[in-house]
Amino acid sequence: MKIVNVVGARPNFMKIAPLLREYRRFPDEFEPVLVHTGQHYDANMSDLFFRQLEIPPPDVFLGVGSGSHAEQTAKVMVEMEKLLVAKPADLVVVVGDVNSTMAATIVAAKLCIPVAHVEAGLRSGDRTMPEEVNRIVTDALSDYLFTTSPDADENLRREGIPAGKIHFVGNVMIDTLLRLKEIAGRSEGRYGVVTLHRPSNVDEKAVLTEILSALDVIQKDLPLVFPVHPRTAGRLKQFGLWEEMSRWPNLKLMEPVGYLDSLRLLAGATVVLTDSGGMQEETTALGVPCLTIRENTERPVTVTEGTNTLVGTSHARIVGEARKILTGGGKRGRVPKYWDGQAAQRIVQCLRKK
Repeated sequence: MKIVNVVGARPNFMKIAPLLREYRRFPDEFEPVLVHTGQHYDANMSDLFFRQLEIPPPDVFLGVGSGSHAEQTAKVMVEMEKLLVAKPADLVVVVGDVNSTMAATIVAAKLCIPVAHVEAGLRSGDRTMPEEVNRIVTDALSDYLFTTSPDADENLRREGIPAGKIHFVGNVMIDTLLRLKEIAGRSEGRYGVVTLHRPSNVDEKAVLTEILSALDVIQKDLPLVFPVHPRTAGRLKQFGLWEEMSRWPNLKLMEPVGYLDSLRLLAGATVVLTDSGGMQEETTALGVPCLTIRENTERPVTVTEGTNTLVGTSHARIVGEARKILTGGGKRGRVPKYWDGQAAQRIVQCLRKK
């Protein structure tokens, strides 16, 4: 079976790595091809992630680059169509919810090539998030829908997806985390980790200022480490906030870090304040309290079972929940079913029965 595996941005790398490793266990049955669309591409960071995750260099690099959502999606579709017409595949595997995921799915579906969506069924209910649109379209067109939690199964059934297409397999990103957790280790000391990148949080000065006012209060009680996403750095400088933050005594601003460094920071943290979907899952797997700076989440299992609390963007709520954690009142949580390091095995066993 020739399987074209599509990645477009760094969050995809952690999800594809365990699948690539699992395919290699069955060389007579699978011919995997790795396609990097280049939706988000920084040579240094991509090379670092691929090396740390032991992912082979991509077989195909499309180099679509940045642009508006329409431009990016269109570029991926044009290049994926060329690729799949020239070199037909038996299956296209997409992961996550970036523009490349949806674009590759549409192209494959129109060419009548089956699609498998890894991390299917996640829903925030907020269609102002581009990722939500990507999830809905991708799932509607996919033939195999591999889910991370039972709520995702329920979402898909509610949308009319036949039960035979839905497979609850667990979380491939946790496969990667569990495999590399000991190698990464954990940072020492008492500190919190901050990450922000969602347009709804960083593109409006009033919202970003409100969030920063809460972080300013928290950093007086707990040192904060803040790997700054390029988008966020640009907005902080544009709004004239970077210099002020740089003077906070207990805030360490830093460049984005590789996967192992990120995992090391998360594992040793007292609390994580983030708007990242992946970090909601990683903190739950690590048992680290997480405050998600959003009004909703497509990963509700991290709230109902894990260590995650939704705090929105208000100063009072963020500070209040952080203080609960700092005084020993944080969520303990538990690790959800099938977040056990074997999700990729379940996926590949399902594909072997095809």
